[in-house]
Amino acid sequence: MKYASEFRQGRLASGLIEKIKRSSRTPVNFMEFCGSHTVSIFRYGIRQVLPETVTTLSGPGCPICVTANADLDRAIALAQIPNVIVASFGDVLRVPGSFTSLQAVRAEGADVRVIYSAMDAIKIAEDNPNKQVILLGIGFETTTPTIAASIVQAKQENLDNFSVLSWHKLTPPAMKALLDAGDVALDGLICPGHVSIITGSQAWEFIARDYGIPCVVAGFEPLDILQCIDMLVTQAENGEAKVEIAYTRGVQHEGNTVAQRLMSQVFEPCPAQWRGMGTIPDSGLKLREEFSSFDAERVFDIDPGPTREPKGCICGEVLRGVKTPIDCPLFGRTCTPESPVGACMVSSEGSCFTYHLYGGKNA
Repeated sequence: MKYASEFRQGRLASGLIEKIKRSSRTPVNFMEFCGSHTVSIFRYGIRQVLPETVTTLSGPGCPICVTANADLDRAIALAQIPNVIVASFGDVLRVPGSFTSLQAVRAEGADVRVIYSAMDAIKIAEDNPNKQVILLGIGFETTTPTIAASIVQAKQENLDNFSVLSWHKLTPPAMKALLDAGDVALDGLICPGHVSIITGSQAWEFIARDYGIPCVVAGFEPLDILQCIDMLVTQAENGEAKVEIAYTRGVQHEGNTVAQRLMSQVFEPCPAQWRGMGTIPDSGLKLREEFSSFDAERVFDIDPGPTREPKGCICGEVLRGVKTPIDCPLFGRTCTPESPVGACMVSSEGSCFTYHLYGGKNA
């Protein structure tokens, strides 16, 4: 298969759906960790064609959504320092912090610029030697290598007006924390495809080994996801718990070892705060000592003050899979993509945004 259209063939999809219906004899609850999987499941109506015995549940797999208000408040405070340029990927600007957003302070005069790659921030720093450029380093393992590469380049160029505010998150510790909390009973995990390209399927072996939960790494086309669900159903019905790959064109067991080495060269694990999940040990990444001059946390000493969460917003519970967006009293009323109250309504990978776009009240 070479083209996306080959993964959207109705005949093949119907065959997989019938196989899932025949195989699934007992109720199972699967969680997709990745927000992109949630989007695909809704976009292609996969929930509607699955048998009643198979339920899918959205998890915390949106890096913008899980960024805590304390981190957002720090970035907003940094953006208001004179002669500072904050470089950020677009969706982050609209995420509400405790009292305001990066988009709002930009409208008031702060120099906040939208970028499309980490190297864009390097170029801004090169072009503005008299200003400090702070790159908001956000994302899971998928984007972290690109931020690491920008830091290595900045060091090679002796770029002394460039730094990174690291919000990077590691997904396996978050899954461990979610499973340890036991808020939701899971019979299988649809493991993230893009993350697993970097980490490899080996990253999820502890889930099958220690928790007895089947894991399958999935791609993002309809046939990818249906194949993944079929494999999970088969494992569940056979009483198995192992890690399989339904995305072999992108994911290998060992992952991208070059990207892994680059990440390890620049970053080391540290505790990180996740929206709705609290502080999770070794789930964040901070710059190693040899790159400390590019660590915005060290370069700038700033205290944004106490944080607060928006009243009535249940983003934290949605991210843990405890509730769905339609359980939120704000959903589709005071909280919409045009006027988001919570982070899950901002990102195109956020559960609330996806429910609103594709499902609404009937999701």
